Amino acid sequence: MTIFTKTVLFTDADGRAKFREESVALSEGTPQAALSPLMASGGYQLRQSPVGFRSSFHCTGSPQWLIVLRGQMEIGLQDGSSRVFGPGDHFYSADTLPEGATFDPAVHGHWSRQVGPEPLVTLFVRG
Repeated sequence: MTIFTKTVLFTDADGRAKFREESVALSEGTPQAALSPLMASGGYQLRQSPVGFRSSFHCTGSPQWLIVLRGQMEIGLQDGSSRVFGPGDHFYSADTLPEGATFDPAVHGHWSRQVGPEPLVTLFVRG
């Protein structure tokens, strides 16, 4: 069976955003076109961010897949680490604000920025 690696940006028990890797079995289809089970989605949005774009710390409003279509995107975490995603790269963004918490930009969320010489184009697919 083929396995797909799903990178997940999530809110840990301490309220801080972190990355983890999960496996998704590609258990359907054929050996030439292995598929995962069908996953529900709630719509999609396209976004273009200009050269120089950088957000402040924020949480994801609703869990969603983020797929980079063009350019590069860096995601930074509170612990000072970051990851850069390029065309074809993706992750599942689920670092929502913990229930009952008030957003604190020194604790919660992540920042994102456009990297490199071309605008960033992303696709968001709601989970």
